[in-house]
Amino acid sequence: MPISLSKIPTLRELYRTSVLRAADPAKLRHPPRGSLLERISLFQGDITKLEVDAIVNAANRSLLGGGGVDGAIHAAAGPKLLEECRALNGCETGNSKITKGYNLPARHIIHTVGPVYAKQNAELKAQQLTSCYKTSLQLAVENSLKHIAFPSISTGIYGYPIKDATHIALNTVREYMDTPDGEQLERVIFVVWSDADKLVYEELLPLYFPPEDGEGSQEEWEMVNESNSSENARI
Repeated sequence: MPISLSKIPTLRELYRTSVLRAADPAKLRHPPRGSLLERISLFQGDITKLEVDAIVNAANRSLLGGGGVDGAIHAAAGPKLLEECRALNGCETGNSKITKGYNLPARHIIHTVGPVYAKQNAELKAQQLTSCYKTSLQLAVENSLKHIAFPSISTGIYGYPIKDATHIALNTVREYMDTPDGEQLERVIFVVWSDADKLVYEELLPLYFPPEDGEGSQEEWEMVNESNSSENARI
């Protein structure tokens, strides 16, 4: 049974029901921006069931299917997806390509190739993972898509630590949503499967998308930022 956008709670709803709680203002990574609370969602469940403009597939470089989310998306979309992917000639790590959604409720699939994590190359891997989210968002806007749903890229068999990967995902999406191109997106959905991953997102989302009142007010964030800047200057 497809899950429509109206059934996916926004951050505003999650704050209202106390699923999310405001973070310590001193820890905020971005200032409050109330309009984003209606345009960002967290959903636990099967990404292949979402009835949205695009879902993101955590693909391998061949784009010909694999395990995990990749295998589930190919299985649900049907054989025509594989035919289209064969014509794309693969994809480099950190880049993204778009196809039709075929048998999925989603109109399109954006295939992105996440990095295989290696601690000794952590900076490069972070750049590649950032690029996965950014190029996916860019493809959505270039194709006039209004909704995009992301799995947690590279955190399965590719071994990227979930907390580090989530910081990158949330920061990249927040920075993009603050641009003119980002204004064209009506909803960005972070999709998790496990309870453990859900808890990580619930912990970190308030740092990047804080509520517009209470402890996360714009004024408090600016005061904390000025204090941190002064402290850094003394160092």
